[in-house]
Amino acid sequence: MSESNFDIQSPPCVLCGWADNCPEKYGEKKTYVEHNLTVHYYCLLMSSGIWQRGEEDEGVDGFLITDIRKEVNRAAKLKCNICKKKGASIGCVAPKCKRSYHFPCGLRKECIFQFMEDFRSYCWEHKPVQIFLDKESRGPSQCTICLDLVEHLPLYSVLKSPCCKNAWFHRECLQYQALSAGIFFFRCTVCNNKDKFQEEMLRMGIHIPEKDASWELEENAYQDLLQCYQHCDIRRCLCKEGRDYNEPDSKWEIKRCQSCGSRGTHLACSSMKSWEQNWECVECRSIFAKSGKYSKQKKRSLATSEKTDGTTCLLEEPSPKYPRQSPGSQHSFLQSPKIICQNNLSPCSRLELPPSNRMTMSLSPLTSNRNWSLRKKQLRTQRREASSILKELKQQINTKTTRLNINTENIWNTALKGFRQRNFRPTNTIEVKFTNCKNKLKTDTSTESKHLFFQLLMGHLQNSSLFEGSSAKNLSLDLQALKENLYFEAGKMIAVSLVHGGPSPGFFSKILFNCLVYGPENVKPNLDDVADIDVAQTIKKIKYSSSLSSLQSTIHECYDFLADAGCLRPITDLCDKNMLVNDLLTYHVIKRIISPLESFRQGLKTLGVLEKMEMHPVAFSSIFCHKPERLSAETLCDLFTIHCSSGVKEVGGADFWMGYLQDVESGESVVTLEDILYFVTGSFSIPPIGFDPEPTIKFLHVGYPIGNRLLNCLELPITKTYESFKNKMELTIRNTLRVERE
Repeated sequence: MSESNFDIQSPPCVLCGWADNCPEKYGEKKTYVEHNLTVHYYCLLMSSGIWQRGEEDEGVDGFLITDIRKEVNRAAKLKCNICKKKGASIGCVAPKCKRSYHFPCGLRKECIFQFMEDFRSYCWEHKPVQIFLDKESRGPSQCTICLDLVEHLPLYSVLKSPCCKNAWFHRECLQYQALSAGIFFFRCTVCNNKDKFQEEMLRMGIHIPEKDASWELEENAYQDLLQCYQHCDIRRCLCKEGRDYNEPDSKWEIKRCQSCGSRGTHLACSSMKSWEQNWECVECRSIFAKSGKYSKQKKRSLATSEKTDGTTCLLEEPSPKYPRQSPGSQHSFLQSPKIICQNNLSPCSRLELPPSNRMTMSLSPLTSNRNWSLRKKQLRTQRREASSILKELKQQINTKTTRLNINTENIWNTALKGFRQRNFRPTNTIEVKFTNCKNKLKTDTSTESKHLFFQLLMGHLQNSSLFEGSSAKNLSLDLQALKENLYFEAGKMIAVSLVHGGPSPGFFSKILFNCLVYGPENVKPNLDDVADIDVAQTIKKIKYSSSLSSLQSTIHECYDFLADAGCLRPITDLCDKNMLVNDLLTYHVIKRIISPLESFRQGLKTLGVLEKMEMHPVAFSSIFCHKPERLSAETLCDLFTIHCSSGVKEVGGADFWMGYLQDVESGESVVTLEDILYFVTGSFSIPPIGFDPEPTIKFLHVGYPIGNRLLNCLELPITKTYESFKNKMELTIRNTLRVERE
């Protein structure tokens, strides 16, 4: 019997009348020329009046041609309840229901077709549904197949896993996966359950074909994986037998590049004493060198600052070897602030202060402190670059408002509920309202509330079970959090915080940041990256074994530990410990948390943050891996732009402002620089994206300073003496903050 899946005239199916040829929706469409017959496979399976009475090779997959003719005649008398045309061969099996319909019409009307047992069909009113508990979260989560958002709603297009509490799928994604995986490999993508998962999916109308997976049916699909590269690519090969000669366990054994695997060398040609030694080809070394990626950055970070916990931080206090400078031993001058004249709004020249009024910054005269200042300057440059990039991303934010009701005593759960609410969109303007009435916060502006919310949220994340480590943190393995998709939510919260004006995370370890930006496969961990002290001690014991007997004894003691990590192997030489240590480090620092890492990366993709991190890793490292820079008089001086009238210079307003900042920095004041910033902006630190609008200062004829947090404007009184100016600043800021705290 000749058959064709495609005909130029595309004849319609004899059962449904549709000419569409879409195997995923309607099954394979077959045309039998000698019988003048074209039919969809699913239309045959689901038709109510026909059964497979023949063998598999008889008729159409066991459906006899005579039976198909009879079913066509029977259906010709039945009208479809959906399209109102004749030929409705499928009927609802619910008692007393007389609805009939074509298979494609039933799909459009969201009927359920069960591809099992006696192939039942249910109309849109009697179809089986999944039970949704009221306590379950109704916010969107990721479909674990396509990774797009899926709403937790009782919809035909949404299916819930029967074996995993928070696994949700698009129906279309599940159907495509079932057709590809077949009955042997179709299972839950989260927990790998097969029986319970397939039973529920069949009940809900997913067709699981009785065939092997598509990737298993492809001829020689894995043939290339069975071939190892065996060729010496060194410019001067020393082997007399030729470049393709390979003799295992000798100096003429070929070692492949550890990065690409597509280049090789004889051990002797590269002066390698052991096969366990790592080797990279010239191409890979040049790529890493040009890109300046992880290996190069690690060397530089270790050269600049070595910490006892293995982390790099350029913003810690200077070394205790160099004592703090007293105000009387200062050497560099504080530059004049930015001044804009009110009459023409053009920048004025820097104020020249008389020698008696020049303010100084405390800098050590030692050379090492000069290097410290240089590193701080580089970090500021990187932060300015990151700020510019975040401002570009902020252009996505629209004026539509999403309100988050936050309880400061339960910051995580209320934030999670807000981020998962149906109307939450990262591109909407976020408005925060604090709901705890016992200690209601007296916030002047929505911006101030938002600053405080993101600050509390980042603090909670840093100390949550999602991360492990002391100051520089890596992701932890929390199975419950993974099941509830909390790693995705955490990444999403950090991305939203950065674009909406929140603080720097500042607690990421270098290894975590590099895994996010360069991919875990391109990162090599070391002992300092292991957060668990017991694990680190065990690996150290193996690493520093001085003899083969002590190494084997240690491995015997750590048998269960090595078995759990999948690193059990015979040890015949002392140098075997190097590869073992590398494998243990890779497992405990990277492979163990690969699922949380991928989920966290997906969350960071929100608003395009991860993409920018990958494009500008150095800039974003300054805000992810380093704590915010401590405020200084110089920082605040540069932050504020002074709008003044022509008479301000004579009365010394700008001079008084600069002098006051210097007094606060040197400890000669009851307030701090952070108090001043909070008084004006409602934030104790400068967010990576900066302030919007930019902070300004106005000198006016007012009695006391006024902090306008809506405009980020500090209105300062015009006084005749510095003492009067300082007293008014101290009194106002101290009392304002005290009242707010009470």
